[in-house]
Amino acid sequence: MLNSVAEKSLARLLMVGSTFITIFVVWGAVTDPVNVTKLLALGGVAGAAITLAISFGARDLWANYKVAIALAVVFSFTVINSVVQSDAPMSQLVYGAYGRNTGLVTYFLLILLFVSALALFQKASFLKVSYGLLAAGAVNAIYSLWVITFGDFIGWTNPYGNILGTFGNPNFIGAFLGMFASVLFALTIKPNLDWKFRAPSIVLLLITFIEIESSSAIQGIVVAAGGMSLVGFFFLRSKFASPLIPSVYSLLVLIGGVIATLGALQKGPLTSLIYKNSVSLRGEYWQAGWNMAEKFPFSGVGMDTYGDWYRRLRDDQALINPGPNTISNAAHNVVLDQLAYGGWPMFIAYIAIIILVTIAIVKVVLRNKSYDFTFIGLAVAWICYQVQSIISINQIGLAIWGWLLGGTLIAYERATRISDSKDGANQGNIGSIKSKKTKQSVGLSPFMVGALGAVVGLLIAVPPYSSDTKWKAALSSGSVEQIEKALTPGYLNPQGSFRYANATQLFEANKLYDQAYKYAKIGVDFNPEFFDAWKMLYYIQKSTPEERELAKKNLLRIDPMNKNIFDVPKQ
Repeated sequence: MLNSVAEKSLARLLMVGSTFITIFVVWGAVTDPVNVTKLLALGGVAGAAITLAISFGARDLWANYKVAIALAVVFSFTVINSVVQSDAPMSQLVYGAYGRNTGLVTYFLLILLFVSALALFQKASFLKVSYGLLAAGAVNAIYSLWVITFGDFIGWTNPYGNILGTFGNPNFIGAFLGMFASVLFALTIKPNLDWKFRAPSIVLLLITFIEIESSSAIQGIVVAAGGMSLVGFFFLRSKFASPLIPSVYSLLVLIGGVIATLGALQKGPLTSLIYKNSVSLRGEYWQAGWNMAEKFPFSGVGMDTYGDWYRRLRDDQALINPGPNTISNAAHNVVLDQLAYGGWPMFIAYIAIIILVTIAIVKVVLRNKSYDFTFIGLAVAWICYQVQSIISINQIGLAIWGWLLGGTLIAYERATRISDSKDGANQGNIGSIKSKKTKQSVGLSPFMVGALGAVVGLLIAVPPYSSDTKWKAALSSGSVEQIEKALTPGYLNPQGSFRYANATQLFEANKLYDQAYKYAKIGVDFNPEFFDAWKMLYYIQKSTPEERELAKKNLLRIDPMNKNIFDVPKQ
């Protein structure tokens, strides 16, 4: 167990760090303002957190959380197994595809965040995690209100016409605001909350509802409604000794949920309000993920490699809706992403972690009927994350909450179990905890330990960000020499399939045919499973007839069901 100074440092780090990861965006200096920046922030926070947790409490972590840590290790091995057995480019497997960045490094850092949260023990520490989510939500709510009122001051491309928050996508901000609204509602109805906090919370909650509607994201409405309904259950349960009223309430909520679900499936009275064509599209993306697991049951297709395999493993129905040229690089379901990336081993390990967290929640619910905002905020937020993950992509700004809250809830269950125990054995344990506090106070300060860990984490996570800044600077310079320099691979400059295709297209459009040919060849060598790499080689002027024929064969190999491949206009 951590000493008091170390735990306070870790709790503050997780509170401020989780907020920072969620809201951190950079524009102007990078081509991807969201994902590479959040990965960089995650590296620093996770590195600092795990170093603090291990340096001041490694022995107790293992002694108290063997199952959780063992599952985290098993999950890590399934990620490594996926990387080792995949033929995709190593940089893609390690750092993820452009615009996603959910490769080995991201999952490794998320696991470290999960394990770090297990080291928390004090109630104030658990509260700080909820406060971190509330702070991130408040920043996004204020920013979104500004966008609705005055327009967006962030200079990024917004093809959606809706609020994007600090996530770069209306679906992501809608889902996160749904999580935020649920936790804020739990705080707002907390008994004995001072009105100087309750009143602004109510105002902020109303603003958040408007913003969820403005996002046009169905998951935002679903998450907010489900999360607030769950908070209502905990509130009623704390007010009535008899289970009758909470049971009736739960039945009504269940009926409403079933009707809403049927509406999403184009059945029942709510179809016109809830159903969107994107629901049908997700069904095709889910099916493709399932097909990938059937083809590669023990390894998956590789980390963040769904997009390379989508064309050849989608169902025939996907050629009708969403259509032959509508492509996805994610299953739009976090659980199915694990299944596609790492096969059944990764899927089972991930589900096992979810089950472990669920067991922790159930244990606390069964032994405590009071309205405990500390627990309710954590549990409702985690459940909301899992609900949105069914129809969403594993975006880093959202993913951190699934892993951080999961570890925190497991730790909370143990901490409250020990606190509630009245037998002498546990009193003895408390005495041993005090003695450890004195022993652990010797050595480097928590700040220094955390700083060292942050440096290591940043070094692990910085390559995609560094590479993107170089690419952006090269594009802005307009210099062929600078662009080619930015295309030279290195540790701080990992390359990707999308960039090579983008460079080929750029050179071809500017009649730099030698360079276009050079990078088209590099692109197909780098990733022969990337459709656009072969498409570039097929269309550029300097390709030989033999190379065009080879490109044609590979295009048909990668997209065998699409009979209209060559109807796609030259890009």
